[in-house]
Amino acid sequence: MVEKIRKRFAVIFLISAIIIFYAPFFYSIFKQDLIIPLPADTIVGLYSPYRDFYSHFYPNGIPFKNFLITDPVRQTYVWKELVVDQWNRLQVPSWNPYEMAGKPLIGNFQSGAFYPLNLLLMFSFFPLAWSVFIVLQSLLAGFFTYLYLRNLKLSTISSAFGASAFTFSGFSISWLEWGNILHTAIWLPLILFSVDKVFAGNGKFKVGYLKNVDRSFIWFVAVTLSLSASFFGGHLQTFFYLFLVCIAYFALRWFQNRKSVQVITRFVLSICVFILLTSVQWLPTLRFIFLSARSVDQDFRQVEGWFIPYKHLIQFLVPDFFGNPATLNYWGTWNYGELTGFIGVVPLLFVLYSFFRRNSTVLFFGATVISGLLFATPNLISNLPYLFNIPFISSAQPTRILFLVTFSLSILSAYGVSFFFKKGKFRIVQLLPLVTVLLFFLSMWILVETKPIYLFDEAKNVLVSKRNLIFPTIIFAIASILITGILVIKKRIGKEIAIILLLLLTLFELLRFAQKFTPFVNSEYVFPHTDVVNFLKKDTEVFRVAVMDRRIMPPNFFTYYRIQTIEGYDPLYLKSYAEYIVALERNKPDVSLPYGFNRIITPHNYNSKLFDFLNVKYVLSFDELVQPNFVKVFQEGQTKVYENKRGYQRAFFVENVIESKNVIADLFQYDLSKTAVVEEPNSQQVNKYSVGIANIQKYSENSIIIKSSNNGPGFLVVSDAFYPTWSVFVDGVKGKIVKTNHAFRGVLVPKGNHTILFKDSLFNL
Repeated sequence: MVEKIRKRFAVIFLISAIIIFYAPFFYSIFKQDLIIPLPADTIVGLYSPYRDFYSHFYPNGIPFKNFLITDPVRQTYVWKELVVDQWNRLQVPSWNPYEMAGKPLIGNFQSGAFYPLNLLLMFSFFPLAWSVFIVLQSLLAGFFTYLYLRNLKLSTISSAFGASAFTFSGFSISWLEWGNILHTAIWLPLILFSVDKVFAGNGKFKVGYLKNVDRSFIWFVAVTLSLSASFFGGHLQTFFYLFLVCIAYFALRWFQNRKSVQVITRFVLSICVFILLTSVQWLPTLRFIFLSARSVDQDFRQVEGWFIPYKHLIQFLVPDFFGNPATLNYWGTWNYGELTGFIGVVPLLFVLYSFFRRNSTVLFFGATVISGLLFATPNLISNLPYLFNIPFISSAQPTRILFLVTFSLSILSAYGVSFFFKKGKFRIVQLLPLVTVLLFFLSMWILVETKPIYLFDEAKNVLVSKRNLIFPTIIFAIASILITGILVIKKRIGKEIAIILLLLLTLFELLRFAQKFTPFVNSEYVFPHTDVVNFLKKDTEVFRVAVMDRRIMPPNFFTYYRIQTIEGYDPLYLKSYAEYIVALERNKPDVSLPYGFNRIITPHNYNSKLFDFLNVKYVLSFDELVQPNFVKVFQEGQTKVYENKRGYQRAFFVENVIESKNVIADLFQYDLSKTAVVEEPNSQQVNKYSVGIANIQKYSENSIIIKSSNNGPGFLVVSDAFYPTWSVFVDGVKGKIVKTNHAFRGVLVPKGNHTILFKDSLFNL
């Protein structure tokens, strides 16, 4: 009976913690005024024309909670919505025509197009479905971690403790609203649980009509499916770390147990099945990576906070020592979310106690913490992958390895709690962890009083640090009293009561941290339709827009409205398009490194003919554009909309095709409305063609239908990004897409009237 109460308490505790944290969302459902976990307040609070749209009610702009986390609304939310929309229309979401003149959608990986839990997003109002999708991260993180810890024979209270620490850790909260990083990470404890079950025994059991099913085989299937779910979650770097830990953990258990060749064989088979299952994702991703400029336009030495500065290790115990972006007083190294390894003062105390229970699992996770910190901080070893330019690793920011650090610390904290249930006679050495953390806090108070120049840049920073040091110090003081009591208490019930109090103290600390950082926003702020948006949506032609001011509609926002742009914000972007834009911006055929994009492409040289070629019909600006080819056609508040009278059509015939050894250079030599340039290293000749008529009849994400009429053979140019998954059919007969003007498409069209179909296929290799 007592054990049942303990078990129910742990489950109720975890669920209650999640309900408390997401209370604004749950309560809003009953009010029918939906509040969702998404930083949509940054949409309407930071950018025009939204600020203009709400200016009557908020003259100074709508206040926003956390300016740091704009990426969820600039990337994952719009990509997920686009993916789900295409699945709902029964088409494979392989292409995104709304950013950077077109780019792969599945290939960018972060869209998580094949993630099984996307099903939750397909059958409801999307902001509501998104909220459930986010809540599920916390629920599964807590449940899977609790399940794994119970499998390690830890008590229900210890398991609830570790599960809470991971669910509301700095890593989990910092990346919560991205909707892909945490969805990748949450499968780790389930995978480790399944690996343990593989070695638990080879008993047989019955499943339906199947008799004598091998338990070990079933758990290998669970490993494969969990790995696949994590991979499809949408964050390759997080999965890479997870996969390395899974391999190492399997090796540990194999050496500890039977060292069976059959088990190794099955494990290798599971990995092979995993590779096969996920090929639908990693094949297009690899193709995109090989054609992208990510690896050549990233210099880790120029990125602030690429590694965790050693002073920021303070945040493991005092998360807001350097301030917090949500309170607009953060003064530390950019950026806060990348540097927070916080799991709570009390859990970290228990991590130190976990080493009083020396066993292989404690040593494994202890080694994982040390390894993670070694590669996340600046030192000779962590620099090696970048100095030697190791593929993938050299373009991945190492601070994300805090995922493994915080998860491992959470597991160790559960072991630390279990120590107090099994400890023998009290020894003075058991006060050592308390003394260690006490010395840390004393050092921090000495620092804020002495104000050393190497730590504090100015006086106001000292005040921020001192104020944010008070709360964790109080938490430590209360925890010290309770832990000291546990050490001297002999009765189990007394220990349990004290540990439950510590659990409640931890929950209070973690929820305070989580709610301080995480915005919950009214769903009406999710990409509202302003007058500018409605004006652009009324134009039924195929066109693109460009934005001349960073305060207006940042890259990817237009994707939500299905308006095409020449801009984009993505860690992966086509190298050929990047080179074209570099030449456009520099206004000369210079594509030397570095490009200077670092994920964000926003062309501003609207006087270039390369700009006009991109089918830019409308330009949004705060400033007046006085050039005669720009005519102001609309204005909302400060946001002006200009029509570019020189903008080219999306598809048109040219009279000359230049075979060139240097395409970029020749783009500046010719009139691109009459001449196309194709790469031919061994030739420099001009081919003449008939100029006919091309009308786009249908334009969708994965296909384009063009009707053409020509008195002779013609060369059709389409200013959509060239990519190998696209095919062309002229009257049903497959043709060849020629890479034209360095980054775009061209096709030879016979004399006469024809129907030209451009079609994208994920499986077109």
